[in-house]
Amino acid sequence: MKPLLLDASVWVASLDTTDRHHEATAQLLNTVARGQRFAALDLTFYEVANVVGASWGSPADAHSLWTLMLRSCPEAVVRMDTALFELTVSLADQHSLSAYDAAYVAASQLHGWTLVSGDHADLVGPGFAIAPADALAAGY
Repeated sequence: MKPLLLDASVWVASLDTTDRHHEATAQLLNTVARGQRFAALDLTFYEVANVVGASWGSPADAHSLWTLMLRSCPEAVVRMDTALFELTVSLADQHSLSAYDAAYVAASQLHGWTLVSGDHADLVGPGFAIAPADALAAGY
């Protein structure tokens, strides 16, 4: 079973009970018990630290989420390399994406993974990713 690439919005939604994706994300993260694997970009750890640790002012929650991410993605933390960088820049230019969003799309394309995101405007709506509820509905 291929890993699902979860962007930072999904990891953050797992803690944010007011996020519209919170419930589906919690269920999705529980699929690890039946063998579902997850992947993350090294960028994701910084994004989560920024939102949870810096913006929310909750370093303890940021650390807990970091630990969950490491446990959930033991073999699939993607680091920037030449191929990822080149595809990221190309996708950002072609689709008017931020480099951050383009990096997730590039990694999903390079590895053949499904990208899961809560970012409807930039990733889900244009078809680069699926929402957490859609991942569950698809049987992940």
